[in-house]
Amino acid sequence: MPDSLALVPADLRNDLSIHSIRSTIVDVPTVRRHKLSSLSVTAQSYVIVEVTLANGATGIGEAATLGGPRWSEESVEAIKANIDAHLAPALIGQPAHRFESASALVDGAARRNNAAKAAIDTALHDAVGRTLGIPVAQLLGGTVRDSFPVLWTLASGDPGQEIEEAEAKLAARLHDTFKVKIGAQAPAADLARLARLAGALGGRARLIVDANQAWDETTAARCLPALADLGVALVEQPLPAWNIAGLARLRSRPGVPIMADECVFSAHDMLEVARQAAADVVSLKLVKHGSLPNLKRVAGIAEAAGIGLYGGCLLESSIGAAAHLHGFATLRELAWGCEHFGPQILTGDLVVEPLRFADFCVHLPEGPGLGVTLDRDRLRHYARG
Repeated sequence: MPDSLALVPADLRNDLSIHSIRSTIVDVPTVRRHKLSSLSVTAQSYVIVEVTLANGATGIGEAATLGGPRWSEESVEAIKANIDAHLAPALIGQPAHRFESASALVDGAARRNNAAKAAIDTALHDAVGRTLGIPVAQLLGGTVRDSFPVLWTLASGDPGQEIEEAEAKLAARLHDTFKVKIGAQAPAADLARLARLAGALGGRARLIVDANQAWDETTAARCLPALADLGVALVEQPLPAWNIAGLARLRSRPGVPIMADECVFSAHDMLEVARQAAADVVSLKLVKHGSLPNLKRVAGIAEAAGIGLYGGCLLESSIGAAAHLHGFATLRELAWGCEHFGPQILTGDLVVEPLRFADFCVHLPEGPGLGVTLDRDRLRHYARG
């Protein structure tokens, strides 16, 4: 990614130094329980990062987690502590528009902590974009698209409720692809649930499933043909993240295409999955990759290996979702669409004007930076005391 210095007028360069970095933990209730294989949540937690520049511009970013350090090793408490104690001090006084330099500094200050780093990187891009009056996507290479097919996740575990929920989304022309979270129940129960969903929605919607690492290889090998018979289009991370060789063995069997998620955090991870031919698709997430440029690096390796791209999420609000959309907007291919439905599952969003969902797509927000404005009243309302 080239240094954006050439985009910055000479008289603004001295004003682009980082003056302060502030982090706030918020907890936002969800409209219904969201159940994964190993956890369930009724409120989504975020760390909201605000980076203020010497010119007075403030950029915002967001780090999301699910149920504490369960999906990955980061919790919102750890994210905030590491930002405040280690990452922010490494950046104060540095030029905000030197994104790669900033990434190198935070990488030197802390290992991993990808969600924390991504929130800061997003806020830097937002602040610079606001200063220059241009969208973040332009800082990343310019847009290829400004709308994205978007799915909805069915994750209550109750097939009756899930059918009703899916029917409402179809009727409102919001979503016609549904990802079903499986793995919390026995495989037979999950397959029975999927059979009910497929029967009720048959021909009107596409189904994919996400096991969130819940199965061993034998269970997955037994279940994949049944998923194919039900018309499931894609299965996400059926095996533990460490078992890339197992994913490759599953992929060699006839059946449902496989998507890698938890096993691909870094560009090195992506290269190994490609080397072992272990996936047909990869889920891209800022909480895994650590920055917008890193997300594009992972996508580039996947594209070079012929692996499809999917825009993954961790129930981000409109802040985190907007950051992802600006990254996705610059990718030449995004064959599997995205799942940034997060703002719709929250009882209240964190921005003045939430993202727009219509005609089975989520739309790139317009305006400088991320194109969304932090609602400070809601930030105070949801902030953890």
